[in-house]
Amino acid sequence: MCPLCLCGENVLCYPSRRMKLIVGLGNPGADYERSRHNVGWMIVDAFAKKFRIDVSKHEKSSMTGEGRVAGGSVKVAKPLTFMNLSGDAVRLLVNAYLESTDELMIVYDDIDLPLARLRIKPSGSSGTHNGMRSIVASLASERFPRLRFGVRGAEYPDGRLRDYVLDDFTAEEEPLVNRGIERAVDALVLFARGDLKRAMNEFNRDPEENPNS
Repeated sequence: MCPLCLCGENVLCYPSRRMKLIVGLGNPGADYERSRHNVGWMIVDAFAKKFRIDVSKHEKSSMTGEGRVAGGSVKVAKPLTFMNLSGDAVRLLVNAYLESTDELMIVYDDIDLPLARLRIKPSGSSGTHNGMRSIVASLASERFPRLRFGVRGAEYPDGRLRDYVLDDFTAEEEPLVNRGIERAVDALVLFARGDLKRAMNEFNRDPEENPNS
């Protein structure tokens, strides 16, 4: 086990020297706490819990916390601006803490991916996600890493996108979602130690897929 971050690796992590910023997208309020649209917050909370990061500081229109992961400094944040204005908070955080948007990771839900499937990319368009549209507009850039978490379940009703993403995960979906969140946390550990490429290679495939096939 790595003595620096307890990530489970059998070798010493080689961290990047720069601070990493991990931002999970969601909406504040108890009504949205377990909704599909808030899975970015759920993942950030799980990551913070694993590394004992206290996400209780109110700054830059967000709840934030900071800790040591993989030998480096990591700040996690949950914007409080509501989803469609996420870019306002992200811009403040980036301007305050980062030298480059390459050190920023946005974590959010994706209705176009099957439930709990992960997709990690170093850059790209905002797609149909309003939170990402706000971030791209506020940063005037599409160059920043992102982790998308699939929320499209088997019973997705066509034409009800807004209601569907604001609904809670069903009891039947929860076990798969929880496993997906665990995988997302593991992927974020690799990002924190500066190994985005490995995170993409390991987590962009179906977990049921045989890597040797």
